[in-house]
Amino acid sequence: MQLRHYQYWPKGVPHTLPVPQTTLYYNLEVAAERYPEKTALAYYGGRLAYRELKQQADRLAGYLQTRCGLKKGERVLLYMQNSPQFVVAYYALLRADAVVVPVNPMNLTEELRHYVDDAGTRIALIGQELLPRIAPLLAAGPLAWIIVANYGEYADLASDLAQPDFLKLPPLETERPEVVPWRVALAAQCVPGAQLARPDDLCAMPYTSGTTGRPKGCMHTHRTLMANVVPAGVWNKGSAEDVILCVVPFFHITGMVHLMHSAIYLGAELVIMTRWDRELALKLMARHQVTSWVNIPTMVIDLFASPNFKADSLASLRGISGGGAAMPEAVAKKLFDLTGLEFSEGYGLTETSGATHNNHPDRAKRQCLGIPYINTEALVISPDTLEPLGVGEVGEIVSHGPQIFKGYWNDPKATAQVFIDIGGKTYFRTGDLGRYDEEGYYFFVDRLKRMINASGFKVSPAEVELMMYAHPDIQEVCVIGTSDAHRGETVKAIVVRKAASGDSASAEGIIEWCKTHMAAYKYPRIIEFVDSLPKSATGKVMWRALQEQETARTKPAQ
Repeated sequence: MQLRHYQYWPKGVPHTLPVPQTTLYYNLEVAAERYPEKTALAYYGGRLAYRELKQQADRLAGYLQTRCGLKKGERVLLYMQNSPQFVVAYYALLRADAVVVPVNPMNLTEELRHYVDDAGTRIALIGQELLPRIAPLLAAGPLAWIIVANYGEYADLASDLAQPDFLKLPPLETERPEVVPWRVALAAQCVPGAQLARPDDLCAMPYTSGTTGRPKGCMHTHRTLMANVVPAGVWNKGSAEDVILCVVPFFHITGMVHLMHSAIYLGAELVIMTRWDRELALKLMARHQVTSWVNIPTMVIDLFASPNFKADSLASLRGISGGGAAMPEAVAKKLFDLTGLEFSEGYGLTETSGATHNNHPDRAKRQCLGIPYINTEALVISPDTLEPLGVGEVGEIVSHGPQIFKGYWNDPKATAQVFIDIGGKTYFRTGDLGRYDEEGYYFFVDRLKRMINASGFKVSPAEVELMMYAHPDIQEVCVIGTSDAHRGETVKAIVVRKAASGDSASAEGIIEWCKTHMAAYKYPRIIEFVDSLPKSATGKVMWRALQEQETARTKPAQ
């Protein structure tokens, strides 16, 4: 166990915290009892109090149980953008003892098919604008029920705040009994049965981008998620007085655990944005006196570029943090000069329910993952010998703590590959290469596993390749990451065309085809045509060699 970081541990923060022996739903129950009329969710001028949030979650849970036959332990798709309905739906599923399968709302029909089939979901809770994408799956597999939410029903459409077009969709009218409008489900006022879930029951199964193919479901219990929900508030000195701007997506582990669940545990207020809009963000910060903002660095850069940004625009903030990509030094310095706040970067994965490392605002280092978090131990090991390494040595980052997931859904082989025993403790292998300094702060160096990080979204090259092979003109393809000024990294595909296609298959045509078959963050922005791909003696495409060539080609001159 590496303890050198304890010399620099933030004052007033314990090294360990007991994980409550309760469910995540119980957190909402407590908050609603303590602060029944306090705003839980603010949304484009609309407000939902804690009492109302609990009441609606209970009613929806009752509907799902009595009308849709939802049973304990069933997996249910949650396919929505950030909205009050996302939060209500999530807690309704917790109340009904179900397992939430949160899905990126950018995913298209064929991508959704994998989640529905792999998790065996009979029920989906979705945003109305996404109905055309998922409706085709009703007759093609286990999916039998769709509950459809209209986000505009929770907003004040007369507000002076800029609103996305999909907030103005008319109420859904349908004659299909298996497609149920959200308002109809709540109006039924069904009462749920007794809650049966316990801390070690599965409660959420977010999917992570697979390094060798399709995304894999990460099995999390109430306990593993709670193990990061509680420390989040302690680490940031959180309280019921916090007002948190929510711009990172709730389907992602950071937004889910460190924003949504943590805020409800504290009884804080969530100010929700469905889409990033820098001018709206400035208005919301001023109007709600936002105290905390978790984001990705590109949002801060965009905010600074606004003609309406002023020196005091962030005056109400007490904390600003994020992850997914390093904050540029110049931007971090400007932020500090304006606000006196250090941008606190953190590190974690879907498998670790968010943070395993974090920078505390009182002693943050820039372009740094931080120190091992509350209740967490970490090491850097040799990927070859699996022996722990010392200060400054580069190896694979491994983590041990109560927030680590229980394995991949229906994939014991992949599960076995990511766990390792070191000194009698089970560590999770992150697949990321890093090092730590003399003070125990960790730094990211490279990826051991194959992954692209585009604006904080993890893209699996293997998954993109699998989908691209369906293109009629593609003989072979290798997907790699390439440098991008705005996204950090973007997706590039190196393509061998079929002989019969000749030059008729254009880069523009392939990109347009990809747009219609995969999520916006995932499709390749760049196509390079080659006559052949390099292969090993066993016939495998040498993707790492291509990646290294691309990295060297795009590396800025020193």
